[in-house]
Amino acid sequence: MMPCFTPMNHAETAHATAATRQFAARSSTRRPGERVVEALLFLSALSSIGITVGIVGILLYESFSFFSHVSVVEFLTDTQWTVLFADPHYGIMPLVAGTVVTSAVALLVALPLGTVIAIYLSEYASHRVREIIKPALEMLSAVPTVVFGYFALLLVTPLLQRLLPDLPGFNMLSAGIVIGIMIIPYVSSLSEDAMRAVPVQIREGSYAMGATRLQTALRVLVPSAFSGIASAYVLGFSRAVGETMVVAIAAGQQPNLTLNPMQGAATITAYIVQVSLGDLPHGSVAYQSIFAAGLTLMLMTLVFNIAGYLLRKKFREIY
Repeated sequence: MMPCFTPMNHAETAHATAATRQFAARSSTRRPGERVVEALLFLSALSSIGITVGIVGILLYESFSFFSHVSVVEFLTDTQWTVLFADPHYGIMPLVAGTVVTSAVALLVALPLGTVIAIYLSEYASHRVREIIKPALEMLSAVPTVVFGYFALLLVTPLLQRLLPDLPGFNMLSAGIVIGIMIIPYVSSLSEDAMRAVPVQIREGSYAMGATRLQTALRVLVPSAFSGIASAYVLGFSRAVGETMVVAIAAGQQPNLTLNPMQGAATITAYIVQVSLGDLPHGSVAYQSIFAAGLTLMLMTLVFNIAGYLLRKKFREIY
């Protein structure tokens, strides 16, 4: 049976046309305040792009000057980083190794705990408990990082030395554990938001099939919210890689090419802090090495963020 359409009469057509013209007139004659707000919002968005371009431009300019004195091959293959010594070496690998090890330890702490906390808050906690625990976790991120650094040095390291007597005073293990504690709020909060965004019909369908609450959380909600959880993981990794004060205080500042977390080492951020506090002349090779190290850190973060974006795009669920 063909559908039946009722044509609009002349009066209805004229009324619709008049309403369209009236809406267009209001849009074209907006108040000056709206135009000012729109301009401010546009400038705010544009400023973030400008700041990013400026940071990248400075890193590239200073790094180009650095690599005019140090070859890229030496920078990537030399196993020593002794920029401040009489016989300088410019191998970035010891700093990269320290950054990767401390970040890996932090992720091994933060990802499981943050995900478990997110599952509890999303599926098990009552509304009142959730309103207490979630803000308390988010307040943890407001603690100054220097406090976490001395917490790692004066409390976590002595506790670990009771279990591992040969553990030195400066080590990447305690620094990584404390960094992991620091980024738990980022992982748990964003993961919980992603899980609660899953439609309730999916939960009810799982329960209707006889699944328990734990099975629903692990086998239904986590896969359904994987794109949001992956975003939380990427943010946590970026936060761990960029941490400065904890590794500078607790992990030591001696560049050491090792993957053993029970040894001390320097990270890229710790080296930048160490050199920035010195009296190096502006324009020297040692001074320009700060920007080469910063460019390396930026590229590491960029690669991981691109990988996370591709992962989220592949597994994204649209409801």
